[in-house]
Amino acid sequence: MESSETHVPFLVRDCALSAFSAGLRAQNLRELRDRLTEVSTDSIYYHFWGSRLHPGFEHPEYPNMFAAWVHRSLHDHRLGERLGILDPTAVPDLEALRQELIETIEQRLDETELVAWSAPDDQFYFLRSRLVVFDTPRTIAHPRALVEVLPVLSASSIFYHFIDARMRLPGLDDFRAWLLAYGDEFVGLVEALSEVDLFFVPLAELRQTLVSVVSTYFTEHSGPEA
Repeated sequence: MESSETHVPFLVRDCALSAFSAGLRAQNLRELRDRLTEVSTDSIYYHFWGSRLHPGFEHPEYPNMFAAWVHRSLHDHRLGERLGILDPTAVPDLEALRQELIETIEQRLDETELVAWSAPDDQFYFLRSRLVVFDTPRTIAHPRALVEVLPVLSASSIFYHFIDARMRLPGLDDFRAWLLAYGDEFVGLVEALSEVDLFFVPLAELRQTLVSVVSTYFTEHSGPEA
């Protein structure tokens, strides 16, 4: 039986990512390494996560902009692959991610004497970002309603609540934080959502995975609502 206790509804928000120049650029691998030591962490955030909000992001093979540039512009496919498998969810924060990037590039520099250069018009331009968040008229009154609401949420809402939330709620996202307010009632769903891969897939695929996880959970835990 579900609890009759009154809970705060989930307020659905949306977002847009505004990008602007960080004033730094690189034309070869050494310059990329050097710039990474000084660029702000919100630039690293943008180049790892910002592509999720770009319509052109379709392939998880090079899921961050550093890997894609190294592969496309420096033609260093080995390093592109190494950078492409860096998982920002596997490190505690953006500073740790910065160090992973630098160490991976330095290892590659130690392996080769030839440092490739990009064309002058194809340099890596470091960008910074600012997330603009706004309310929507949609609310979710009860966790069961996630089954109907998740499929119609915008990709940017999914980004805000399931990805960006982890910058605000270390180790959690907005959905799981809301579910935990119900105590142990939805602990199984919280655990299932914690297993979802959120980095190596496009947002549309991530949304479909969330729909599947939530639908499966409530199918297996059917019962009368409070």
